[in-house]
Amino acid sequence: MKLVDLRSDTVTRPTDGMRRAMSQAEVGDDVYGEDPTVNRLQEAAARLFDREAALFVPSGMMGNQIALAVHTRPGDEVILDSQSHIYNFEMATMSRFSGLLARPLDAPRGVLPVERVREAIRPDAYYLSRTSLVAAEDTHNLRGGAIYPPEAFESLARVAHEHGIPVHLDGARIFNAAVALGRSVADLTRPADSVMFCLSKGLGAPIGSVLVGTRAFIDEARRVRKALGGGMRQAGILAAAGIYALKHHVERLAVDHEHARLLASALGELGFGVEPVETNIVIFTVERKDLGVPELQERLRRHGVLASPAGGNPRKMRLVTHLDVTRPDIDQAIAALRSAAKETQIPLPPERGASSP
Repeated sequence: MKLVDLRSDTVTRPTDGMRRAMSQAEVGDDVYGEDPTVNRLQEAAARLFDREAALFVPSGMMGNQIALAVHTRPGDEVILDSQSHIYNFEMATMSRFSGLLARPLDAPRGVLPVERVREAIRPDAYYLSRTSLVAAEDTHNLRGGAIYPPEAFESLARVAHEHGIPVHLDGARIFNAAVALGRSVADLTRPADSVMFCLSKGLGAPIGSVLVGTRAFIDEARRVRKALGGGMRQAGILAAAGIYALKHHVERLAVDHEHARLLASALGELGFGVEPVETNIVIFTVERKDLGVPELQERLRRHGVLASPAGGNPRKMRLVTHLDVTRPDIDQAIAALRSAAKETQIPLPPERGASSP
């Protein structure tokens, strides 16, 4: 029985074409700025996002933390969503490395309420910490792959910029949003002052993210990357995978979105509470009081499907579709969910055409 891994879109393995590109990559020393393949990736990313410059970094977390450090000074505050990746899953590095204080707000579906943001901005007084950055996330991990509505993002940036505050976008899965909306990443991210996007999630590269912004911003970001231990040498082998991903793995994200909708539909039919699905992440609630997420995880594993909790919530699980998941894999996952539902006595709907007792 094949194991279908739906824990995350980070579990993908390089395709044959990507491996060939990596093995043939021209390399140099990137700390000296001399790796031609890294330079090509950075130039391509800057063009895609209509920015002056870009920087290849080992991880999305590092990209986010570099941006926070460049935009702020120790003792400043950052306004962000209480369910954001930066706030929940980045090891409090904003405080440990940059000396920053988070000001988290509740953001339904990941959309920061503009008036609440306005209220949260600190007055200009010497005895108060300064609000120096607003950070948003698109698509949103813990909000079930929700897309930040472009008009709402423009409004958020307008309020921040009125107060002289830059906006950073954690766009780890921004290409999912672009494909779902049929718009370019440059168009969606234009209001932001800096953007980080991942190559190793939906795009299927084995490692790496890219930070984009003005040339001055990226020049400073390179210094901070070095301070975080992110300076790499012959990194063209990795950058080649990113170039390949940008060429071959963007439009196909629509397949992942369709697979996620199929899973969500099946879960709904089985009686699970499913959050709205916009891209490739499905979050659902395990309603029964006598059944926890660990038990359902184990039952699915026995049927050949790996799933994960949703942000540590004891009643929620997450399924993520990706490059390595085929339509037969989705069928297997749906069959596993149905079998697990029967085992756990979750009521099943009557068969089509059958009358209820």
